[in-house]
Amino acid sequence: SPGQAHAIWNMEFPTHGGATLSMRSFAGRPLLLNFWATWCPPCIEEMPLLDRFYAENHANGWQVLGLAVDQGAAVTRFLTQTPVQFPVALAGMAGVELSRSLGNQGGGLPFTVVFDGTGQVAQRKIGRVDPQDLQEWRDMR
Repeated sequence: SPGQAHAIWNMEFPTHGGATLSMRSFAGRPLLLNFWATWCPPCIEEMPLLDRFYAENHANGWQVLGLAVDQGAAVTRFLTQTPVQFPVALAGMAGVELSRSLGNQGGGLPFTVVFDGTGQVAQRKIGRVDPQDLQEWRDMR
């Protein structure tokens, strides 16, 4: 329902480095949340694009979070070879249900959700993002 915050804002996720990441820490500014996995080729292909989006827009308040529907060891291995500047946390297989609750009925990857500064879902895309998507989302405010 409108104005109702999604349950995700009360969640915490482990990072591949062993820390705990609280979704509350992202509240108040726009957030691009990307569900991905190391075994998903389109997820891997869009990673540099998301990293560039973060690098170019985080000074303007944009946040990016990668939620891996994957095993910690695989994610650590991948990020060692392909580092990104934005935070990555582990949702495990529970990430599939979480992505469904955000509008990804089929549960496929990649899936990207954009939250506005009030924590409401502003955009969502099932499948790989392209530069035009990112430009439109960036300019939506």
